[in-house]
This record gives sequence, C-alpha cells and structure tokens, in this order.
Amino acid sequence: MKAMILAAGFGTRLRPLTNKVPKPMVPILNRPILEHTIHLLRTHGICDIVVNLHHLPQMITDFFGDGKEFGVNLHWSHEPEILGTAGGIKQAQQWLDGESFLVINSDVVVEIDLSKVLAFHKAKGSALTLVVREGDSPEQCDPIEVDEDDRIVHIVGASSMNMPDDTTRVLFTGIQVMEPEIFDRIPENKFYGTTTDVFPGMLADELPMFVTWHHGYWKDIGTIQSYLDVHQDLLDGRMEGGLPIENNNPANGHLTQPVLIGKNCRIADTAKIGPYAVLGDNCTVGDHAVIEHSICWNDVTLGKGSHLRQSVLGNGVTVKDKETLDKKTLSQ
Repeated sequence: MKAMILAAGFGTRLRPLTNKVPKPMVPILNRPILEHTIHLLRTHGICDIVVNLHHLPQMITDFFGDGKEFGVNLHWSHEPEILGTAGGIKQAQQWLDGESFLVINSDVVVEIDLSKVLAFHKAKGSALTLVVREGDSPEQCDPIEVDEDDRIVHIVGASSMNMPDDTTRVLFTGIQVMEPEIFDRIPENKFYGTTTDVFPGMLADELPMFVTWHHGYWKDIGTIQSYLDVHQDLLDGRMEGGLPIENNNPANGHLTQPVLIGKNCRIADTAKIGPYAVLGDNCTVGDHAVIEHSICWNDVTLGKGSHLRQSVLGNGVTVKDKETLDKKTLSQ
C-alpha cells in the first residue's frame, strides 16, 4: 500500500505563523505536523509515501530528506502552480499507480486504525472510500448522502444552499482510499478538484463509492483555536499511540502540569509555566513571567514579568518585560 500526503496548501488561516513556515512544518508538541502523519502511516506499514509541495517546499525537504531517518521512503511532488486535490494526485501518478492507495491531509491529528479502513475498502470492492465522522454542527459538515449500506449516492457542493432534505450530513476527515482508475478522470497539469470535478462523474457512472465511520480522536489544525485545542487534548492524553515526544521538564520554575518543555530552555526560578503550556527548544523565560494555555515555538524569549495567555508565538519572537499577551498570535 502506498500513500499520498496532501501538503501543498498555504495554511492561510494559521497566518501569520505560516508566512515563513509551511503548514506541514507547524509543530504539534514540538514536532512538525507532517512528522506525526508520517508516523501514523509507518505504524500501519505504509512506508512508500509521496508528498505534494508548493509553499516554502525547501524547508520541508531539507528537514525530511528521503525519509530514511523516519523509517519511510519519501517522494516529493513539487507544484509550481497549485493544482487542487485531484490535480495534485494526478501529478503524483508515477508513485501511486498500479494499486489501491491512501490519501491523507497533512493538517489532521487523528487516532485511527488505517488497516481497518483499507480492509473495509477491499471488502466493499469500492472505487473510493471516504473516512467520515459526525459533525458538531451542520455548517461544519460536507453534504454527502449515503444509503443504509454506507454507499455514497449523492454529493452536493460544499457551498450549496439547496441540499435535499434527506441528505446525510457528515464531516470528511481528510482521509480517503482510491483506486488507480481515478487517474483516467483527471487531466494533466490542470487545477482540478475531487468533490467538484471527479466524484460527480464517478457517481454518474455508478461506481461503488462508500464511507466508513471514524469515532476516535480527530482534529484538524486549520485555525489558531483548533491548533490550541489539539495541544490541550494531546497534553490531556486524549490520543494514544502517537509520535513519542521528549519532555525536558526543568528543575527550576513553577510548573503546573500538563506542560511540555523543549531542549535547552532557560527558565527563571520565579517563572510560572502552565497549565497547558508548550515551549519549543532554546526558549528563555524571565523572572516572574507567566505562560498558560499557550504555545511558544523555538527561540522565544519571554521578558521579566510578562504574561502569555491563550496565545501562540512563532520562532524567535520576543515578549517585552511586563508585557501581557492575551489571545494573540505573533510571528517574526
């Protein structure tokens, strides 16, 4: 089994953090989100992986290389112009052709048994399997109508305001399994969507297309709030079996767990860290500084008496002495 990780987006809703850091390199518990996705795939024996890139690609390829250090074989599909989901998949055909393959978004944190998803796909003889879950609200969901066998019988554009009354609303998790025949439906070197341009034709041709339900942990990091939320969830231990994380809790400073401290951090004895605080590597926290429910990337400096609450600071940000930041997102 091969897989493709969709990682070519700009991460616009995470700006300014993603102005100088591509979204796949945004850290979750001090490790790039893309590394968490690679770990998930490798855990299920999927080690031949292609990743599409567009925004700041060299930062990603320099970190991951050929993937050997991470136990996988990585192939990079560069998109000088964004091609859309289907267009990106088409460009990666040389690495995916010949067998069923899995496609996963790079911005999801999920605890899922991919082996069961693949087994479901094979058992159904499906041309396409979407992993879905119940949404928290109708506005959050993708309108997909399924029958009693979980077969997809109708897909309405996500922006449609005139959905049939019997449409089952589900939330697409960003995980799907496809068959190589899909490549014949996608033109080369053209922006092309799956839901808008490919799936309707598959339905019209009456190909078997199914959903399988995911009830475990899942979160995307499309917004700053969801980025903060996923850290709180993971620090609370709501997801098992994820990427092993090294915690370098110092002997000094007042720590209110849960917290995660990176390497080579300098924390004053009178500083207060936590709860739900994450410090990257090489951070400095001054006397009487307070950080709670916040995330600091690498090389952040918190001045004396500063206070950080519900905020995210990108690499190298400095907070002045006695400065208070509440629900702020800053990047150099």
